[in-house]
Amino acid sequence: MSEKSYPKGVAPAPSSIYPTWAPAAKDAVGTALGTSRVWFTMAQGIITEVYYPRLDIPQLKDLGFIIANGTDFWIELRRLGDYMVTWQDDVIPAITITHHHARFMLTLKICIDPERDVLLVDFMLKGDADLQLYLLAAPRIGEDATSNQAWTDVWEGHRMLWAEQGPFGMALTAVDREGRPALLQCSVGLVGRSDGWQDFKLNNGMTWHYAQAGPGEVAFTAQLSCTGTLALGLASSREAAATLVLQSLSTGFETLWTRYCQGWQQWLETLHWPPELEALLDSKSLILLRRSATVIKVHEDRTFPGAFVASLSVPWGEASNSRGGYHLVWARDLVETAGALVALDDIADAQRCLIYLISTQQANGHWLQNQWLGGKPFWQGIQLDETAFPVLLASALAERNALGEVRVGDMVHRALSFIAHEGPMTAQDRWEENPGINTFTVAVAIAALVEGSRFLAGLELDCALMLADTWNTRLEEYTWAANTTLAQQLGVPGYYMRSAPKDILIHEGAKFEHLLIKNRGNYPGVAADEQLAIGCLQLARFGLRAADDPAMVSSVQAIDLLLKANTPNGPVWHRYNGDGYGEHPDGAPFDGWGQGRGWPLLTGERGHLALLAGEDARPYLQAMAQMTGKGGLLPEQVWDSVAIPERGLYPGQPSGSAMPLVWAHAEFIKLALSIAAGAPVDRPARTWARYGGRHPQLDYALWQPRQRVKQLVAGQELRVLLSEAAQVHWGKNDWQNPADVITEDWGLGYVARLQTKELAAGEHIDFTFYWLDRKVWQGENFQVVVITGDTP
Repeated sequence: MSEKSYPKGVAPAPSSIYPTWAPAAKDAVGTALGTSRVWFTMAQGIITEVYYPRLDIPQLKDLGFIIANGTDFWIELRRLGDYMVTWQDDVIPAITITHHHARFMLTLKICIDPERDVLLVDFMLKGDADLQLYLLAAPRIGEDATSNQAWTDVWEGHRMLWAEQGPFGMALTAVDREGRPALLQCSVGLVGRSDGWQDFKLNNGMTWHYAQAGPGEVAFTAQLSCTGTLALGLASSREAAATLVLQSLSTGFETLWTRYCQGWQQWLETLHWPPELEALLDSKSLILLRRSATVIKVHEDRTFPGAFVASLSVPWGEASNSRGGYHLVWARDLVETAGALVALDDIADAQRCLIYLISTQQANGHWLQNQWLGGKPFWQGIQLDETAFPVLLASALAERNALGEVRVGDMVHRALSFIAHEGPMTAQDRWEENPGINTFTVAVAIAALVEGSRFLAGLELDCALMLADTWNTRLEEYTWAANTTLAQQLGVPGYYMRSAPKDILIHEGAKFEHLLIKNRGNYPGVAADEQLAIGCLQLARFGLRAADDPAMVSSVQAIDLLLKANTPNGPVWHRYNGDGYGEHPDGAPFDGWGQGRGWPLLTGERGHLALLAGEDARPYLQAMAQMTGKGGLLPEQVWDSVAIPERGLYPGQPSGSAMPLVWAHAEFIKLALSIAAGAPVDRPARTWARYGGRHPQLDYALWQPRQRVKQLVAGQELRVLLSEAAQVHWGKNDWQNPADVITEDWGLGYVARLQTKELAAGEHIDFTFYWLDRKVWQGENFQVVVITGDTP
C-alpha cells in the first residue's frame, strides 16, 4: 500500500522519519490567577508545552501551525523564525505572536481561561488568497506518553479532536468569528508515520483523515478557518474536557482575555514598587523588573500553593530525554524566589512558600535536592544550603511580623540540628556537583544558625550562635588559597577556593587534593586550591566579610580576571574555572559534558557586590536586561563565544539552557530594589547586625569529631561538641591532672566545656570520651596544642 492510499479509520503505526524537536528556550510563559490549573510555554513562536494539573510532565508537547496552498507550497511556522512576541502591557502573560512571511501574516493571541482548565488561541491569517491554515498538536496525556489514544469525532454537534489515557482527557475544537465550527478537516495519527507533518512532507497538503490512533504517541491535525478561536481543554475525561472548551468558546475570547488580564493587573497592583526606581532605572530595566514579578508568579503551582518550580523548561530539550527538566521544586531556588516576593511586600505568596517548605521537610531536618510538586523525590543529593534557606525565609517573615499563625519552631529546630551535625561540609554544592566546603553554602548555613536563633532559647540558642561564630571565624582556614600557581598567574595574593575537600576539617593538606570537575568527560580535575568560583560574594552580601576586606578584594579581582566574559550586551560571569555545564565549543547542545557559559544570574550577584563596595550597580542590572531572549525572559546562560548563526548562538544572547530561569528573575528584582535601598534587600538582618563584615573574636575553640581543631590560643576555653551524651576524660601535658566532664544538652548537640584558659602557650590538652548511652569508649585519643597569638 502506498503512502498516499492509507484508508480512513485507524492510523498506521509509527516509523522513525518524524523530526525530533523539543526546544528549551522559551519566548513566553503563562497561566491564569483564577481557578485554572493550566500553564503554557512558548518557543519559536508556537506553544511548546501545556501542563495540567501538575507540572510533573507536560500534557501537550507542542501546538503549532502549517501554512499551505495544497499544491506546491507549505511551511511550518516553528521553522520560519520571523516572528514578534508581545506581552500585554509589557508584563501581563497574555501573549500576542505575529509571524511574518512574504506571502502571509499570522497573528496568534494566547491566554488561559481564568475559571476553567482551558488554553485559548485566537488566530488570524492574512495573505495570499490560496493559503490555508493548519493545526499540528502532539498530546502527551497521563503518565506514559507512548500509551495515548486519539480520536476525531462529532460530540453534541461539535467536531472535536480528542485524546485520553487513564484519568486524563483532552479536547480541542475551534470556532470562527461568528461562532460557527472552524475545524474544517480533522485527522489523528501516530507520531512518525501518520501524523500531519508526515502528510505534508509526502503530499504537500492534508490528504489523510484518520478517525482513531493509538495507543502510542498520538498527534492531531486539522485545517482551520482563516480566523477564529481554538480551545484546548484538560479534564478527567475527554467528554469533561469537551464541556470545558465549549463553555470557554461560548463565553467569548475577548471576554476571557479581558478577565485574564484583569486578574494579573490586580495582582501586580498589590506589589510594592519603590517610587525612586522610575528615576534610577532605564525603561528596559523597568519593564523587565515588572515582568520578572509576573514570571515568578507564573511558576507557582495551583494544586500545591507556594510550590514555585525552577523553570517551565527543559535545558537543551532537543538533546535531552529528562522527564523532570526544571519543572521541579528546589528548596534553594524556591527561597531565592520568595526573597524577591518578600522584597516586593508580597507576603501572602512568600508565606505560602514557607508553608509548602514546612510540609515537605524530611524527618531528619533536611530538604530533598529537588522534588515533584507533591513531595516525591527526583534527584537524590543533599545540599546543606537547601536546609538553611528555609530558615532564612522564616526569619525574613518574622522580621516583618508576617508569620501570622504559621508555626516554625519545630521546622527550625530540625533544620538547625541537621546543619549542626552535617556542617560546615555539604554533600553537594549549590551547583549540585562537589562535596566539601564552599563559601556560598557556609555563608547560608552560618546565616541560618544566626537567623534561626531568634526562634530558640537558652542553651539551644547559645549552641546555634557558637557554631555560627566558629564557622565564620574559620572561613579562611577552610577555604583560603594563597600563593598558588593560579594566584601568581592572576597577580593576586590569594582567593577563596571554589570548594575545599571535606578532609580540610581534619588536615590542611586537603587543599592540594584533586577536585573533580563534573561535565567534562574524562577530565581528571585539578587541585582544589587551583579552582576559583564566584560563590564567595555571598560572604559580603550576608555581612560575614566586608566588601573591602583584603581577602574579598583579592578574590573579586581574581574572579573578574578569570571568570568574567565581556559580551556586546554587557559583562557576564562563569560559575567557576573549568565548568563543563554548557554547549560544546562547536555549539552542539550539552549532553552530559560541554563548556560552561556565562550566567546572567551571576551578573546580578556581582552587581550586589559592587553596591556593597560603594559602586554604581546599575550597569550590572542593565546588562542583565540586555541578555533576555526574544520574548523578554532571562536565560540560565548566554553564549559568550564567537557567533554560530546556524545554531542560533550569538554573544550575549540566550544559549540553549533553561529559559526563563526563575532564580535569575528573582535576582534581577532584588538587585533593582537593592539599588533603590542602597543595600542588599535580602541580607539577613540578625546576621548583618551580629557581624557587620567583621571577623568574630572568640574566647573559646570548638572541637567536633568532624572538625578536630589542633590548636587554641592561650586564654581560650576548649569546648567539645558531640552528637550524643558523653563523659569527656581529659588531662594536661600528657594526661597530667586528669578530670572528667559530663556533656550538657545544648539542644543542637552535647557540649563539654574544658577549663583550659589558664594554660600557657606550648602546653597541650589530651582527651577522649565515653559514650554514655552506648556505654563504650571512643577508642582514640585527641590532642590540642595551646599557642600564642590571634585565634587560629
